[in-house]
Amino acid sequence: MKPIKKIVSLVVLCFSYSLVNAQYEIKPEEGYTPQIGTMVDMLEDLKNRISDMTRDLNREETDYLFDEKANSIGAMLMHIIATESYTHVETIEERSWTDEEGKFWGIAGGLGTESRDKIKGKPIQYYLDLWDEVRSKTLQGLKAKDDAWFAANIDEGVNNHWAWFHVLEHSASHMGQIALVQSRLPE
Repeated sequence: MKPIKKIVSLVVLCFSYSLVNAQYEIKPEEGYTPQIGTMVDMLEDLKNRISDMTRDLNREETDYLFDEKANSIGAMLMHIIATESYTHVETIEERSWTDEEGKFWGIAGGLGTESRDKIKGKPIQYYLDLWDEVRSKTLQGLKAKDDAWFAANIDEGVNNHWAWFHVLEHSASHMGQIALVQSRLPE
């Protein structure tokens, strides 16, 4: 088979498989107002995709750094979770992190030398369980809110909807970085 035919065949096969096995609709989750429910559907879809791509990593893979400036998959997951925790506390609970929360999440808030040094040595399930805990609080908190709250400004030019959109886009960005690190894992 010629190279172009192989590529076209592979694309058709993958697309057909994806149509059979995937959901390509964004629908508001039940139990939420329409706008919040739509955001919840997208947040959950992205979390599930990141969890699926990482759940089988061993500790070495979770902590792997492919160069001195890279972040590990564990650190990036912790960073994603810290961002969601921060957004939850700031928007839903309308407060700042306590000193204890700040101490726990702060290292993951900014990726860099400190996070490379301190966020390691835990199995992948540690991060996925922590994300489940934070997401559970997020989902409960968002159920108590409505679309008027979602559209309300929390700062000049920033509304709750944008804050949660940022959690979504931030997670998607790091999903790409996680995929890059996975492609660099030693065999």
